[in-house]
Amino acid sequence: MDNTADDPNKLASTLHEPTAAAQPLLRPYPTVLDPPLASPSGADEDQSQFLQISYNHGPRSIKDLPFLLLFSLLVLSTFGLGIFASVHKNPHRSQISSFIYNTTSSSCTFLTDVQIPPHSKNTSSAHNFLINFTDLDSPESRNSGLLKSMIWTLVITLITSGPFALFVLLLLKHYTKQIVYASLPFFVIIPISINVYWFVACTVSSRCSAAFPLAYRIVVLIFVFLLIALVVWIFIMNWHRIELTVRIVGVASNALSKNLGLFGVLPALIVGLFVYYVPIVVFLIFSNRNGKIVPREENGEFFCVWKQDSWVPAYYTLAILTMLWSAAAMVEAQVYVISGTIAQWYFSKDDDSAPKHGIRSSLRNAFGPSSGTICFSGLLIFIVRVIRSVVDNARQEDASGIVNLVLRCCASALLTTVDFLNKFTINFAAITGEAYCSAARMTYELLKRNLLSAVFVETVSTRILAGIVLVLSAIYAVLVCVVLKAVVHLGDDAYFVAVMAWVLLIVILGYFVHVLDNVIETVYVCYAIDRDRGEVYKQDVHEVYVHLPISRSHNYRAGFAARTPLLV
Repeated sequence: MDNTADDPNKLASTLHEPTAAAQPLLRPYPTVLDPPLASPSGADEDQSQFLQISYNHGPRSIKDLPFLLLFSLLVLSTFGLGIFASVHKNPHRSQISSFIYNTTSSSCTFLTDVQIPPHSKNTSSAHNFLINFTDLDSPESRNSGLLKSMIWTLVITLITSGPFALFVLLLLKHYTKQIVYASLPFFVIIPISINVYWFVACTVSSRCSAAFPLAYRIVVLIFVFLLIALVVWIFIMNWHRIELTVRIVGVASNALSKNLGLFGVLPALIVGLFVYYVPIVVFLIFSNRNGKIVPREENGEFFCVWKQDSWVPAYYTLAILTMLWSAAAMVEAQVYVISGTIAQWYFSKDDDSAPKHGIRSSLRNAFGPSSGTICFSGLLIFIVRVIRSVVDNARQEDASGIVNLVLRCCASALLTTVDFLNKFTINFAAITGEAYCSAARMTYELLKRNLLSAVFVETVSTRILAGIVLVLSAIYAVLVCVVLKAVVHLGDDAYFVAVMAWVLLIVILGYFVHVLDNVIETVYVCYAIDRDRGEVYKQDVHEVYVHLPISRSHNYRAGFAARTPLLV
């Protein structure tokens, strides 16, 4: 029988033996080591590099500079050509009907004597405006009441959504378990209520009954009930993970509550993106006015048409690509700022408050040394979404043939690989300041050494948060509908306004869930760094994240299968 079970020193030595796949799990430097096996010097350098992973508080060098230069070139080209288009626009673009073909000069000539007199034109416009304004404000106008009610409802929803999101965050921080377990029944009750309500309402309504026969209504009713049963089955199968989900959401809510400044910075970045879009949209409008009015012959007759300059379609392509890349880069920049801010809080010794200038430091790094990394990540995300859109369109069109099947399989494999590499990469880059490729490699090795998955944190938490958002938004929509019917007397239009308010609140709270998901992933990476260094900065985080499933791809390291939280 093997004597390793009787000799604990021999077991410890075996676990810490620096082979190609073994690495100390909880301590950066083991106390007892057998003579090391021969290994390449590059591997030793990589191991020593991973042992020093920590948050980089010092000055950071510029990374992924070529992608920053490429992005800057596209932006400068877009703005430069846009200014050129604005200066050289043709003022007669909208006056084609005022041009006739001149047989003498064989060109189109502008007619000045067919213009509408300015006085009559202004008078007519003012008269039409007064009529429309009178109709809009008329109490007999149904569309006017609907429009006013919808505008006011959406404005109130937009104003109250911020405080409402903060209120939800505080509830999740202090009463996570109660909120989650109280919301779970509504995941079933609300869909059942809506399903039964629409069936009864359609049955009572003669117009709906005539347009939607009873057999079809029964089929839809049963189908929705089957979907609800599927949701119930999913929750039953994952019930053992609900408690872990509650604790993970509680930890993330606590981390986000320590950095409430993110709720001001992140929307400001979105507003900044739209402000950045405004001149590009103006340039696109002006570029459409670059061209000339030329004669065209058809059936022996000449008439004047608009001929656009040949470079305008290329400029449209350039501007749209720049806008899409900018949007993807802004998404990655927000993830970078969230990760950098949360990481500074995690690696600080003060548990009661966030570090000073944490958000400012993350912003400086995101739009400074790591801007190339963000541009690179945004470009990859943009390309992945384009390829995924093409693959989905091909699948919907049901394109046949072995070539299409092979291309679809290759595209799916490529998308899976990029998703695998991109997961946690930008989080790690925000923590260490590494370049994109280096951060992807180091993140994978870090998680692999600590038996953590490179693509999985806890998917149940995302689904439960999304369910909570749906429940809260549905309750809000019901209240809006009741108020509009009882106070404003909007009638059946109240349903439409309530749905619009529901969609707006879903979008805002969905963004809040997105931020909370990024916090969960950042804390996950910070926890992995802690384990790799044998340190504990946040004991409560270790007590929760230690219960996450072990990566199945590394189960061969059975010696580390039983993980316990580090203690200080």
